[in-house]
Amino acid sequence: QVQLVQSGGGLVQAGGSLKLSCTFSGDTVGDYAMAWIRQAPGTERKFVVVIRQFGGDTNYADSVKGRFTISRDNAEKTVYLQMNSLKPEDTGVYYCAADRGCLIPHRYSTYTYWGQGTQVTLSS
Repeated sequence: QVQLVQSGGGLVQAGGSLKLSCTFSGDTVGDYAMAWIRQAPGTERKFVVVIRQFGGDTNYADSVKGRFTISRDNAEKTVYLQMNSLKPEDTGVYYCAADRGCLIPHRYSTYTYWGQGTQVTLSS
C-alpha cells in the first residue's frame, strides 16, 4: 500500500521561505507522478505543481511560477517543494499526492494517494 508522509511547514513571515518534504513508500516511486496540492481555509483543494515520473517534467500553477520549485529524489523516495518569496495567499494546508496515470494533473481528484497534509501559515 502506497503511503506518503509529509514533513516541513509552519509559520513564516511574508517574503520568507519554507521547504516541504514528502516521503513515499509501498511501491516504486519512479512509476508515479508526484504533486503538491493546497487548500486555503474555506476553499477547495487547488493544484500547485506536479513532477512527472518519466523525464521529470514539471507543471506549475501560475500563482507559484518563479517562486516554488518541485524536485524529486527517487533514490531517497522523496519529493520536495521549495517555496520562496512566500505571500499571505500561500497560506493553507499543503498535501503531497501521487498517481500512476495522472491524466489530468490540474484536477486534484486525479490523485490516488495523499499525504497527511501540513499547515503553512504566512504572517504579513
